[in-house]
Amino acid sequence: MSNLGGRVIAIAGAGGGLGPVVAARLAADDATLALTDRDQERLDVIGADLDISEDRLDARAVDLVDAEATTAWREALVERFGKVDGLIHLVGGWKGGDALTETPLADYEWLQDLLVRTVQHTTRAFHDSLTAGGAGRFVLVSSAQAQSPSASNASYAAAKAAAEAWTLALADSYSEHGATANIVVVNAILTPQMREDNPDKPYATFTSTGDIADAIAFLCSDAAAKMNGKRLSLHP
Repeated sequence: MSNLGGRVIAIAGAGGGLGPVVAARLAADDATLALTDRDQERLDVIGADLDISEDRLDARAVDLVDAEATTAWREALVERFGKVDGLIHLVGGWKGGDALTETPLADYEWLQDLLVRTVQHTTRAFHDSLTAGGAGRFVLVSSAQAQSPSASNASYAAAKAAAEAWTLALADSYSEHGATANIVVVNAILTPQMREDNPDKPYATFTSTGDIADAIAFLCSDAAAKMNGKRLSLHP
């Protein structure tokens, strides 16, 4: 495992299917964690399940579509911990399945808020905090649809592509500061609950939450210091 002791890592979208596994992985590497999502009760459950002391955990509900609320979250974390060393973006959501000519454009507007605005707001709010220490880390979990979009997922693919482009621009802004911004790309995510419900299903094109968490831990570590503006593909 990577050694992340002494590092403060914020996880946006910690309440989703991937969040608890990523949080547990980083906690096992001795990171101090700041978890956020919209559901405080869900965050409380996740926090209670982690093997981590109270002084190394902050879990609070934040609406990341609200730029001011996002900035206030960063300010609260810096006030409590003195710094933030990493930001993991796990905020997800999906709408699609219709033909391109029949897809409601309102779907894209909804996805833009969820998948793009939250990336913009978090990276802008945390930008200077991540460059301050010379080794900040930003990781976006994205979809293969961003590079290979299907007609029935046009809105989702377009939003994911926008989030990736923003992340690569962020990486460029970090290039002279020692911080990094990278993307973990998957086709679909296999959660522990899905495996428990269907133990014999192959899930051939899915990536397990454990493998994704391992990749994120690596990207947060010193071993990935030379990786910036890269896509790490974890799919067939």
